[in-house]
Order: sequence, then structure tokens, then C-alpha cells
Amino acid sequence: MSSTLRSTRSRRLGRTVATSASALALVATLAACSTGSSADSEPTASVDLPIGAVDLAAAGCPANVVIQTDWNPEAEQGNLYQLIGPDATIDAAKKAVSGPLFASGEYTGVNVEVRSGGPAIGFQTVTSQQYTDTDITLGYANTDEAVQLSDEMPTTAVFAPFEVGPQIIMWDPATYPDVKTIEDLGKTDAFVRYFGGAAYMEYLMGSGILPASHVDGGYDGTPASFIAAGGKDAQQGFATVEPYVYENEIADWGKPVAFQLIHDAGYPIYASALSVRTGDLEELSPCLTALVPVIQQATVDYYADPAATNELILNAVAEFDNGWVYTPGVADYSVKAQVELGLVGNGSDDTVGNFDVDRVQKIIDITTPLFEKLGTPPADGLTPDQIVTNEFIDPSIGF
Repeated sequence: MSSTLRSTRSRRLGRTVATSASALALVATLAACSTGSSADSEPTASVDLPIGAVDLAAAGCPANVVIQTDWNPEAEQGNLYQLIGPDATIDAAKKAVSGPLFASGEYTGVNVEVRSGGPAIGFQTVTSQQYTDTDITLGYANTDEAVQLSDEMPTTAVFAPFEVGPQIIMWDPATYPDVKTIEDLGKTDAFVRYFGGAAYMEYLMGSGILPASHVDGGYDGTPASFIAAGGKDAQQGFATVEPYVYENEIADWGKPVAFQLIHDAGYPIYASALSVRTGDLEELSPCLTALVPVIQQATVDYYADPAATNELILNAVAEFDNGWVYTPGVADYSVKAQVELGLVGNGSDDTVGNFDVDRVQKIIDITTPLFEKLGTPPADGLTPDQIVTNEFIDPSIGF
């Protein structure tokens, strides 16, 4: 696996910054009150419930629809946890949450299992995990990753949970009051820390937005260097986490940070797109025709009322007990930020989850020379329809 992909998947280590006494106490409390948990249980598709308007079993879906994410449970995955019906099972050993798959309050005849990534899969890519474990039905894949792996491990994305990816570069607005964009930041003396090998940084350097002499690929996922620099340095992060955490949960900083989305700097990937192994697409098509609209509706439903699902996410974090700390404050902020920043939404039309093929082509054009330079070239003649499809999207479902 290339260093680019390793760094892409380990990037979220920075989210462990919220470890405080109060946060750890909250995790212990949530663990104590969590219900329906089991350390070694297996998901069961057979439940004594009437099947509603959507019958995913009849559509040919697996009895256990397995969805692999790229990190620990968090609000960015809320639409997936929204699929899980009552009496969810939290499996601390497998780092998975499962239960009957529900669509708009009705049972669909199959089970769903949401698996955590990151440390739970050794920080490898979700795509690598999909090709290792063929029980996985759907997995997260960023568009640039899909391009890079298109030759050896091709995937096809069927649903885009984010209209705009949450990755950011952040800086201290008090130190740099005139900096409004990453390009502005590149004209200062600031060093930008990031997880080395990330493709977006290769783009930012190659396009002249950030000088290569001012980037540092040694970011270790902690706030220590950012704080020690006293505002002189900048750092990668996520719009859904770091702005809240640095201001509210890191006592040694305790003030706002400014940021720009990588998307707005000209790198418009579809982040965490739900994808299948390309070779399985035809066989899964009848299932996906029924399932993808269910995921679309679950996405709309989650952002309309995230409270119950966020409670499940927080309970899962507590049960997993793997050092990842995620507070109610971060979860609430994440939902708000996703909506207000347009990270989730319909895009230029009235539909949630579909892909703009021209935008996908732009990413292919941007990243192909980068990956060729890194020695991981994409498939010859790669086109957008090889890595994304809108075939299963219901255009009537949107925010």
C-alpha cells in the first residue's frame, strides 16, 4: 500500500485531541447506561418483525448488509447508523454496530452492520479491507483514492454522503488576521503540518498554492505542535471537529481557529463515497436499486432529527473503549457544521447523494499525474463512469 493511502486513513488520529477528564468521565457514564450491547455477538438477520414497504430481502440484498467506514463512530456517519432499527447490538470486539435495517420506521427484511475503520482495521484503506473481506457490501472511498486504486482494486461509488468534503487547513486568525484562504496562507511564513503523503497536499504544492518549503508531513495527530508554535503554524483538520475541539475542549488553546475547506481550494473530491467492488456491481444491482434510495432517505431523516442516532453513536464509542473520545458537544457541532457549511446537501439539483461526472473527471485529471509520480498510476483510460454511478439514485429524494 502506498504512503498516500496510509496517510489518508490515519489522518483522523488528530481527533483523539479531546481527551480530558470530563470527556473520559462522560465515556464511562455512557458505557454504563448503554443498552443492547454484546462483546461477542453475531448480527442476526432473522427478526420477528413485519416487513414494510421496502423489502430488501426480496430485492436480493444480503441477509446482513455490511458497511465499512474509515473511522470510529461519529456524526459524519450518522446516516448509516440511522439505518439501524430498535435494539441495536454494539459489538465491542468487532467494533461494529448492527441491527434490523429500517427504512422510514419499517423493517426491510435484512440486517445492517456498520463497521468501524481506522484502528479497527489497522489503519489500512477501506478498499483494501473490502478486497480482503468479501462480506463487506459497501465501503467508504474518497474519489482520489478510487482513482489511485482503480487498476488493482477497482471500486464503483453508488452514493455520495458528502456534497463537500470536510477536510480543512486551519490557522490562528489572531496571528494571521488577513489570511482568508489557503492560498493567502501560502504567502506567509507559516508552516503547514499534515499527515505525509496525502494527495491533496501534492495538489496544493504542485499548483503553487502552498510552497513545498513550507509544508511539514510530520503531523502526529495531536495538538502539541500547533499549541507550541503559538499560532505561527497551520495544520490539517476537519471542519466537523477541530474548530469546536480546539476552542472548547483543549484548555491550552481555548480560542477560535480559522480554516478553509480543501474543496474550496480546488480539490473537490467526493469524500467517503459508499462504494462496491466493481466486479460485484452487476450482481448487486437489484439490491442497490432498492437499497440506495433507503440510504438517501436515511440521510435526509438523520439531519432532520439526529438526537437518537447520535446517542447510539456515543454509546458505541463508549462500549468500544479504544481511546477514541467523542463528546456530545462534538457530535452536535458536527451536525450543525455539516449543514451550515454545505458539506451535506443536494448540490446543484434537488437530489441527495448523486455525482457530478464533470467534477469526477476533474479529480481524475488532477490526480492522475500525481499518482503516476508516486508510482501508483490509475487504470489506463480511466473515465468517471468506471468509478461512480448514479444508476441507483432516486432523483426525487433530497433535502
